[in-house]
Amino acid sequence: MDHPRKKTRALSLGNISIGGGAPIVVQSMTNTDTRDAEATLRQIGELVNAGCEVVRVAVPDELAARSLRAIRDGSPVPLIADIHFDYRLAIMALESGIEGLRINPGNIGERRNVERVVDAAKAHHAVIRVGVNSGSVEKALLERFGGPTPEAMVESALGHVRILEEQGFYSTKISIKSSSVLDTIAAYRMLSERCDYPLHLGVTEAGGLLRGAIKSSVGLGILLWEGIGDTLRVSLTANPVEEMTVAWELLRALGLRQRGPEIISCPTCGRTEIDLIGLARQIEERLAGETAPIKVAVMGCVVNGPGEAREADLGIAGGRNKGIIFRKGEVIRSVRGQEALLAAFMEELDILLAERNAQS
Repeated sequence: MDHPRKKTRALSLGNISIGGGAPIVVQSMTNTDTRDAEATLRQIGELVNAGCEVVRVAVPDELAARSLRAIRDGSPVPLIADIHFDYRLAIMALESGIEGLRINPGNIGERRNVERVVDAAKAHHAVIRVGVNSGSVEKALLERFGGPTPEAMVESALGHVRILEEQGFYSTKISIKSSSVLDTIAAYRMLSERCDYPLHLGVTEAGGLLRGAIKSSVGLGILLWEGIGDTLRVSLTANPVEEMTVAWELLRALGLRQRGPEIISCPTCGRTEIDLIGLARQIEERLAGETAPIKVAVMGCVVNGPGEAREADLGIAGGRNKGIIFRKGEVIRSVRGQEALLAAFMEELDILLAERNAQS
């Protein structure tokens, strides 16, 4: 049985609600050169089309900071500026209209610099994410806890948050990421017990598409199932658009949120007599970008397929030189030849999508 979501304080990041029982927010980060506003906006558009709701951009220098106004003006979703070391870049980002900052107060420099950033965040009604990774824990805490343990990461994060609280700033969310799935889970559990700030979930340096998706799904899935987490990013060494597919499928699998079509398909086996993998790939490509919440089944057996996928809004099942198309388990068409079968399925899919889009 799933756990009720941990009640956290509510924040507003532009027009996006975070915490306080709001839907879990899906985030990503551009990997373009932020100094190239056109390329960055193009990738932001691709991310948004794939379901991204908040985008983080790196701000490594003053030239990048100067591009933020154009990027902010052209972005359809709230933005977070990723700032390290130079407090002036954080202030420039806020003055450009950026809705949030991701900082580690420990590397911004002297206390006065942190105070300047917090004062600017207050003035611009911005949110600050305090981000601690296993590689950014302070030396004193590493010595105290014997390394970047979950306890050390939690102490580091809460220590940075106290700096903001001492200035009366509470529009804060926190992330504490490790490349270790087990350490990430342990750290977020501890942090959730010790504060009511919204938590941004992620497994850092998770890896490429397959390994990263697995590590992120295990770590984030366990935490979300326990009711922990208000925003998330699936970090992949891949095109950031790929992160959206994993994030939304993760949320769908847990029954937390749903976006776009769900495709269910059976594994290939010795009974399969069509190119099931090819069919599934072509149908996935056709449905890319669709937002209607339909369920589509791609099955390899005309005997068992409709029964096993009877809950599907539309399904296709193949046999030897023939196949069937079914809706909610009932056969509506029988077609000979794989190419003809795919073409007929696409026709039925267009009809279904038109029906659902007309209803929305």
